[in-house]
Amino acid sequence: MFDALSDRLTAALQKLTDRGVLTDDAVKEGLREIRRVLLEADVSYELTRTFMERVREKAVGLDKVKAVSPGQQLVKIVHDELIALLGEKQSPLAIASVPPTVILIVGLQGSGKTTTAAKLAARLKREQKAPYLVAADVYRPAAEEQLAQLGEKVGVPVFGRRTEPGAGDDVPSLVKAGIEVAAKARSRTVLVDTAGRLQIDEEMMAELERLKAAVEPHEILLVADGMTGQDAVRIAEGFHNSLGITGVILTKLDGDARGGAALSIYGVTGAPIKYIGTGEGLQALDVFDPERMAGRILQRGDVVGLVERAEAAVKADEAERLAKKVTSKKGMDLEDFLVAMRQIQRMGPLESLLGMLPGVNAKALKQAKVDPKGMKHIEAIVLSMTPAERRRPEILNGSRRVRIAKGSGRTVQEVNRLVKQFGQMKKMMKHMGKFGIGLS
Repeated sequence: MFDALSDRLTAALQKLTDRGVLTDDAVKEGLREIRRVLLEADVSYELTRTFMERVREKAVGLDKVKAVSPGQQLVKIVHDELIALLGEKQSPLAIASVPPTVILIVGLQGSGKTTTAAKLAARLKREQKAPYLVAADVYRPAAEEQLAQLGEKVGVPVFGRRTEPGAGDDVPSLVKAGIEVAAKARSRTVLVDTAGRLQIDEEMMAELERLKAAVEPHEILLVADGMTGQDAVRIAEGFHNSLGITGVILTKLDGDARGGAALSIYGVTGAPIKYIGTGEGLQALDVFDPERMAGRILQRGDVVGLVERAEAAVKADEAERLAKKVTSKKGMDLEDFLVAMRQIQRMGPLESLLGMLPGVNAKALKQAKVDPKGMKHIEAIVLSMTPAERRRPEILNGSRRVRIAKGSGRTVQEVNRLVKQFGQMKKMMKHMGKFGIGLS
């Protein structure tokens, strides 16, 4: 989402990094470009104006300090102001001292609300917060069935009219019954998937207000579609004025929207962004950290976020076994390679992972010719091999490679290239093992 914003903002700052002293004229020239970048990224006009005033006040007259040029100091100023614009600090969920913690998930239809409820449940389960899902959308056909299927996939129980036919259509009563069942099951968190509408209306808000009064939730999280730009900000403002939302989950941040919604929501509503959706998978929900997001926008990377994804996606026993295999006398085979590939895929799209490394931008990804489908093609080739061929790639003669190419829908040249690259990687890994460099 932030590729274009990141590239243009970094380019604008780069022009100022070599100056000895930042004069008023130089700052105005540079900030004029930054202002244009922010407005074109769909950041609201008022927030852009305030942002620019704060940066200008701190930037004019900066002298060279030791080895840090004024231009580099300006990058730091912009970085700090971006953090403030995004919410200043990470905002964790308010977990009740006496469980269960009740969390209302609200939003319009099409924002990914039900899927996000399941993603959050999966995350809370990994964090040992024992979640329980309540299907409170009694209007959309098959809404409860969708949540039940998602709940089954992430291993979280779901309460609704299907499981409790006597609960009725009165939403506050239904939710209160669900909270009671969750409490008896010793759940620590209850996620209530409320009904959405195509647009904000009085009837929708009145029902949510009654529900809020009836269950007194600890959190009211708005699911906002990041692809809708400033509409997401207006929707957040509408929900906040009626309900007093405590946080926002911004979805579809892996898309190609301009990013203005993420930069504007906190400044307009005062409600922090707590989570961001980074993909379609049920594990693709990251904690939102303003400092780390500002670092990604200015191409400083997000190594901490990358490590967190790895810890969530990579099974410890698999990683340990693979590390031992790599440095053993025999070395890794294509079976191990397939396991490693699948671990990487569980972490999210490859271009998203590379974008979290310092200095990697959209231009660098294009120059590196990162093909999002490349890993799928490699997986197809490896899966077209027999178990014996995966364990002993050296037996892959010409006829076997032709068969594998046909079976995977790829070319013989691609099969040859994969086998060659794997052989080179295997030698490099064994060489690293000699010097005590492991994977863990």
